[in-house]
Amino acid sequence: MNLSVIQRVKGRAIAVRGNDIDTDRIIPARYLRAIAFDGLGKHAFEDDRKSNPDHPFDNPAYRGAAILVVNANFGCGSSREHAPQALMRWGIHAIVGESFAEIFLGNCTAMGVPCLTASTEDIVKIQDASCAHPQREMAVDLQNKKLIFGDMEVDLQIAESNRLQLIEGAWDATGMLLEGRDAVRHIANKLPYIAGF
Repeated sequence: MNLSVIQRVKGRAIAVRGNDIDTDRIIPARYLRAIAFDGLGKHAFEDDRKSNPDHPFDNPAYRGAAILVVNANFGCGSSREHAPQALMRWGIHAIVGESFAEIFLGNCTAMGVPCLTASTEDIVKIQDASCAHPQREMAVDLQNKKLIFGDMEVDLQIAESNRLQLIEGAWDATGMLLEGRDAVRHIANKLPYIAGF
């Protein structure tokens, strides 16, 4: 099985500093009415951006960044899938932080957006380096649990079950079902209560 295997994410980084950044700050509640997630990316951190003209998500230097670097307890608050969807649709493909709220982390993993952790000291170093060199690419290596940024190499942590889901492509439940559609159909046809549908 070789679905959407994610072993390495490479791209420029964007740092959003602060602990306890909740899902309502990531995507304001008024956007929860959206049935489809299309267009949510442009609303990521919308209220923070309105109140802070220097917000990194409005800084042209970070446009196109793929790796978000955050602090502790990122994604806390309401369990809304819209928050990781908004980040992904803005262009984020991996998040590195001190710690993540459990449901947010699970939602990200289920969407193929790896969330990895590092020590507070290392996160500050990564954030400072990414701000000093916004055009330089970094790599998040899930195979070896490392972040590489120029001469900097940082050890990362990720739950082994999440890491395996991502590097083996098992995070994509819909893709797995579609890949196994013939087997699903075969089993379904044997079920007496499905016959005829």
